[in-house]
Amino acid sequence: MPRLIVIAGATASGKSDLAIRIAGHFNTHIVSADSRQCYRELSIGTAVPEPEELRKTPHHFIHSHSIHQKMSAGSYASEARDLITKLFKDHEVVVLCGGTGLYIKALLEGLDEFSKPTPDITERIIRIQNAGGLEALRRALESDDPVRFNQIDTNNPARVIRALEIVWSGRKPFGDQAGDRKTINPDWKIERYCIDLPREVLYERINLRTDEMMQRGLLDEVKSLHPSQHLSTLSTVGYTELFQFLNAEISLIEAVEKIKQHTRNYAKRQMTWFRNQGDYRFLSPSELLRTVVEGI
Repeated sequence: MPRLIVIAGATASGKSDLAIRIAGHFNTHIVSADSRQCYRELSIGTAVPEPEELRKTPHHFIHSHSIHQKMSAGSYASEARDLITKLFKDHEVVVLCGGTGLYIKALLEGLDEFSKPTPDITERIIRIQNAGGLEALRRALESDDPVRFNQIDTNNPARVIRALEIVWSGRKPFGDQAGDRKTINPDWKIERYCIDLPREVLYERINLRTDEMMQRGLLDEVKSLHPSQHLSTLSTVGYTELFQFLNAEISLIEAVEKIKQHTRNYAKRQMTWFRNQGDYRFLSPSELLRTVVEGI
């Protein structure tokens, strides 16, 4: 039976490096499950693997789309499922690597289908957004559905709005809504692993990586995208804060500190998500590598 090895974890936990080592061992391909690395205009701020790493190990869904082509969990799941099915014709093992839990869940389990919001809910959201912006929407979601608030990227307005639509349409917390699950039963052996690092180690890695990104030219990358700052695909950590700097809203020092803080917050939400799934094995990088390679 084909073997799909899922390498998940928080941002900056070392997923890509580990996935490359595992894929090299099995002489196979890596399918990315990252909601931002798929955009070809984003490189430094999304920590895309170096060009020589991409040449050495075949990667998919890295720079595969434009920021003007919005990728959703549903569209990703459909494209990725077709791709993995094709890869299994020539490979016994495929590695799925990423930190976007919803993309992985959509691919392996399908998505919950919920009714569209009523006009009054849409008007309510618009009213809150106009009055207090994204921060007001965040406060509303945290109040009405703290579980969902801790699971999603709350720096992404589209994710926050969708979460509010779901909870307000169902009149109960997201986690209590069953939905109509489109069950996906691929003929694959699926092994789910999540990199587990001490929080202080992970946070230090995040701080160091942010400094490295700035040294590598993240600000110039964001400047090139400034005319497109209104796109929802750019409402993500590392870009939002530097857009604020370029718009003279905060200083560069403040922007960098905010990137570090927001990335740490995001990493915490990622780990909360994966721990709540109940089907991941949490291992240190060395334990994970040994477990996968030796089949323990």
